[in-house]
Amino acid sequence: YLLELTLRQDVRPGLPMVRRMKEAIQKEEKQKEANEKNRQKSIKEEEKERRDLVLQSALGNENKGFALLQKMGYKSGQALGKSGEGIVEPIPLNIKTGLSGLGHDELKKRKAEEKLENYRQKLHMKKQANEQAADQFRIRFKNKQEERKMEGDLRKSQRACQQLDMQKDIDVPKETWYWLEPEEEDKKDEEDKEDECTSTDLSVSEKLHILTAYLREEHFYCIWCGTTYEGENKL
Repeated sequence: YLLELTLRQDVRPGLPMVRRMKEAIQKEEKQKEANEKNRQKSIKEEEKERRDLVLQSALGNENKGFALLQKMGYKSGQALGKSGEGIVEPIPLNIKTGLSGLGHDELKKRKAEEKLENYRQKLHMKKQANEQAADQFRIRFKNKQEERKMEGDLRKSQRACQQLDMQKDIDVPKETWYWLEPEEEDKKDEEDKEDECTSTDLSVSEKLHILTAYLREEHFYCIWCGTTYEGENKL
């Protein structure tokens, strides 16, 4: 339609193109306004216009209900009730235009709220799972650090035990794990080492506790102080 209006315009040489397009647009807008005015409104549109017009206007004395209220002492703009605690404006009119049954909107709203609540619960559960995973990671990391520290303390105790035993001409340790094993033997036979570890069946903390007690009772040696005392009373 716009193309037809453009072709019908004066196309004389020298006439600016912008002017012709502007005239075409103006004519199209005037044609739309004329079509809108001449268009016959539907019954629903007319009912809506009349309803909106009535709802926007206040009740007059010709209304029987309003007249009865005035006889009982009601004044325009006053709240209902003996002490004026009631409503001022009338209850709004809710027109149902859809084809769905009664309660459909409430059901739709309730489902939307449930969906939103489920989404929030999933987010909350995911957040809790991430926090638990982070806590577990921190605990494992802390335990690993403590285990490494105990392993270092155990090696230190084994080295001290070996030196103190040899000073007392003890050639064989009380337990095989009381002394540090030679590196050559560790590299030579790993299977024997695994069998030995399974046979002792003691954790690092248990070994450290037993070896610390042995050093204190046998050599009066404190691993934490790094000192050998003269007797148990001075330890």
